[in-house]
Amino acid sequence: MKTVMITAGAQGIGRAAALRFAEAGYRVSLCDTDKEAGLETVRHIHKLGGQALFLRGDAGSAEEMRRWFKVTDEEYGTVDVLVNNAGIGRGGSMLELDLDDFDRVLGVNLRGTFVCAQEAARRMRDSGGGGVIINIASTRALMSEPDTEAYAASKGGILALTHAMAVSLGRHGIRVHAISPGWIETGDWQYSERAKTPHHSEEDRLQHPVGRVGVPDDIAHACLYLAGPHASFITGQNLVIDGGMTVKMIYAE
Repeated sequence: MKTVMITAGAQGIGRAAALRFAEAGYRVSLCDTDKEAGLETVRHIHKLGGQALFLRGDAGSAEEMRRWFKVTDEEYGTVDVLVNNAGIGRGGSMLELDLDDFDRVLGVNLRGTFVCAQEAARRMRDSGGGGVIINIASTRALMSEPDTEAYAASKGGILALTHAMAVSLGRHGIRVHAISPGWIETGDWQYSERAKTPHHSEEDRLQHPVGRVGVPDDIAHACLYLAGPHASFITGQNLVIDGGMTVKMIYAE
């Protein structure tokens, strides 16, 4: 049985990925800063008949991530797939953004991605069985709204890190991918006490060429595909999943 490890796996895209990998027969190891949400996700997986463990951890802490990998080693003995899903943002004017906030965003989103990828790749190499690393980036790596510099920089860095690691790790049979989600509605994929039913206007839906807002399963199913044998000739690429938003020309009328 294969093992998948997912950062920020308690809610949203991470929760959807955890459930879909469990349904596909993977053992699931989750880390997240939200303990209640993480344990709830584990309960959902157990109801599906799957195996799962949760450890509270902050992706911005290398020490906590290494502890999570150690616990997963002890429980499951292997890691076959890593999904680097953890990500935060800090709003506010670019002219006023505090450097500590900038560093915190890069620490979680970019440095955390590298630390977890490094830990996973070492284990994949030593097992001799190869593996797959999937980094969740964002369409914000490719286009921006005002005052999103820290988030955009971190996600752009993830894209560069992805193709660099794909080249470095290919010799060990490890494939590395990036997925860049667009607008993904996660309101109904939160911890049960905070979950809410989403409501989108016709304008929200129709601004997407596919006619709807994205859902976490759109990303989860892509993760399963990229982790599987049908994607064995793909590495170092960025899969944009945004309902067509980034290919649409927008002009002022």
